[in-house]
Amino acid sequence: MKQPSYQGRPLPKPDEEVFDQGLGFDLGTLMGRRQVLRAFGIGAATLGLAACSDGKSGSATPTATASASTSSGEIPDETAGPYPGDGSNGPDVLEETGIVRSDIRSSFGDATTTAEGVPMTLELTIKDLAKSGAAFAGVAVYVWHCDRAGGYSMYSDGLTKENYLRGVQIADADGKVKFTSIFPACYTGRWPHIHFEVFPSQADITDSTKAIATSQVALPKDVCDVVYQEKGYEASVTNLAQVTLQNDNVFGDDGGASQLGTTTGDVTSGYAVSLAVGVDTGTKPAAGAAPAGGGGQPGGTPPSGAPGGGGPGGTPPSGAPGGGPGGTPPSGAPAGAAPSAAS
Repeated sequence: MKQPSYQGRPLPKPDEEVFDQGLGFDLGTLMGRRQVLRAFGIGAATLGLAACSDGKSGSATPTATASASTSSGEIPDETAGPYPGDGSNGPDVLEETGIVRSDIRSSFGDATTTAEGVPMTLELTIKDLAKSGAAFAGVAVYVWHCDRAGGYSMYSDGLTKENYLRGVQIADADGKVKFTSIFPACYTGRWPHIHFEVFPSQADITDSTKAIATSQVALPKDVCDVVYQEKGYEASVTNLAQVTLQNDNVFGDDGGASQLGTTTGDVTSGYAVSLAVGVDTGTKPAAGAAPAGGGGQPGGTPPSGAPGGGGPGGTPPSGAPGGGPGGTPPSGAPAGAAPSAAS
């Protein structure tokens, strides 16, 4: 009888489930480019969770999603994309009074628009790897993401005077920050995600070059499938069908193993997303600036599935802005909706 296998590899324990094959088998399953670099920084519990996840949709109303948020390794450096709003590529919301806030759903200052969508909270736990993973109290965390139509405030057509879905929180004694927001869309060429930057202190947020970590949170597919059935997310259904965690330009090299947010909740009461973020001040950040080329646009190919050889971040929609305001709606977006960004 043929020996049972998983991904072409014989199972050491043929009578056991895949996730009970042992740590050695899990390491072989997960080991990719990032895992080689961080092999000893990933907890065994994380490896078990990732090994038994096949990326398929769960129940119609998911209440929990396993993720790699228990990883003790350094969070991967990722692009801040062309629409960071931190002064590195055009407008700078971090210079504005009112940016330090926990509820980021509404614009502040001269604008008062509130972003609509399925409620979501985001909790990040920042760990200081230079101090054996101790809570990184006092660091400032800047979070931003697109709205339910795929548009970014401060950049997208019709949103240049808005600054919603952007905010800063200061980590408490446990290294935690928490934001109240809405579930972001899936736009052309990118897996659903949330951007964030970590700064040494609140005083440092006005200088984007002082960020000690720049990365992204990936959102789980089973939850996205449910959320995108709601009003306002119509274009996300088509866009999500054209990308996977495995071929996404940012998460694709390891399937977002250490960036997939643990998510609980439902569309009525909202979802809670959480992620542990390891920051190593002993290493030099390798990301953060807008991707090179096209005035800050990331590269890529049309959203047919696999990403192209351009810079990380995904595919810019036709007519997307070259690092400044303006642009056109993404493929499949409702008429008059804010355009998508490219990362």
